[in-house]
Amino acid sequence: MEQILYYVILAYFILGAIAFYLIARKKSLAEKKNTWAKYFTYLLIIHALYGSIYFGPPYFSLLAVVIVLAGYTELARVRWKFGSFGHNRLFILSLLIFSLFAIPFILFSFEAKPVLYFVFVVVAVFDAFSQISGQLWGRKKLAPSISPGKTVGGLVGGGLLAIITGGLMSGLSDTSLTKSLLFSTIIVIFALCGDLLASWYKRQFGVKDFGNILPGHGGFLDRFDSLIPGGAAMYILNLIP
Repeated sequence: MEQILYYVILAYFILGAIAFYLIARKKSLAEKKNTWAKYFTYLLIIHALYGSIYFGPPYFSLLAVVIVLAGYTELARVRWKFGSFGHNRLFILSLLIFSLFAIPFILFSFEAKPVLYFVFVVVAVFDAFSQISGQLWGRKKLAPSISPGKTVGGLVGGGLLAIITGGLMSGLSDTSLTKSLLFSTIIVIFALCGDLLASWYKRQFGVKDFGNILPGHGGFLDRFDSLIPGGAAMYILNLIP
């Protein structure tokens, strides 16, 4: 089953490469370099996440802790580098909101492999293909005052493909198709909320990215702002009898 899942992920990446080629061919040389840097960095990130789940405990949990600690660090960095005294309340509120996602995300990292794979794939597909479909077909802005780059077309394209993928993975977690589709939908909603909250925080400080450690992506929160709430959502859903 894990091999099949890996081949599915590779198939998605091949589709993504074709889409990136179509997107990049009309861009400037600098934009093309950034597009492909983003693609190959994401390829490495996906393999790191997949490998941490594949090899079992405690690798994914350790990675989850690193992601969360990096998130706290980047929130603080943006505050102290670009903020002022008037941003203190915003910073404290943001730390509290982030903690509401981060703590259950850490707890989620101890779940069984099938659950980890399920969330990982749903969020990865949503992240990647909402950007791709948004650039290919997105016209109407989703939340221009918060995140100018997000479009309704991107949300619909990425969201639908992520939910359908979650449904196809119903056999992996030994759950019904209906439950898998429902869980996928909730995970996508939480992932979107995390993405928008992160974008809103950056807008308050007038910055584009949380950092530059990940080529083409920015900081850890720029890349994992949807995985953290997506994992948190799954942990909460599993608490419901």
